[in-house]
Amino acid sequence: MTNIQKMTGQCLCGSVKFTAENANINIGACHCDMCRKWVGGPYMAVECETDVVFTGTENITRFESSKWGQRGFCNQCGSTLFYFLKPKSYYMMAAGLFDDQSAFVFDHQIFIDEKPSYYCFSNETDNKTGAEMMESAQAE
Repeated sequence: MTNIQKMTGQCLCGSVKFTAENANINIGACHCDMCRKWVGGPYMAVECETDVVFTGTENITRFESSKWGQRGFCNQCGSTLFYFLKPKSYYMMAAGLFDDQSAFVFDHQIFIDEKPSYYCFSNETDNKTGAEMMESAQAE
């Protein structure tokens, strides 16, 4: 995991802003059914672990999408903000929110077995099925 220091970002309307102290420069795509329904396509995420500080928290709505995760969005403009993994208490922020995206590298995809056939990325990435993802999450 390659981290860079102190990245900032915001939602579309600017009501929610954040600073991520340990953002991973490696972008991942999730193709699971829930993510695709949530964002209308694959969820492109930046793992930021626990060091995310928000301003405008009154504009954040959290949706309990499973026993292990919450999905956050701006209740003013509807922007997807984050997937929050409850067991580890860390954030996977939507990649498009970051002010400077120049250092990001798209290098992995999860739930590849749920990816629909109507799109395909040309990048060479590390790919995990849903079962492989769940297995690796339980091993940690």
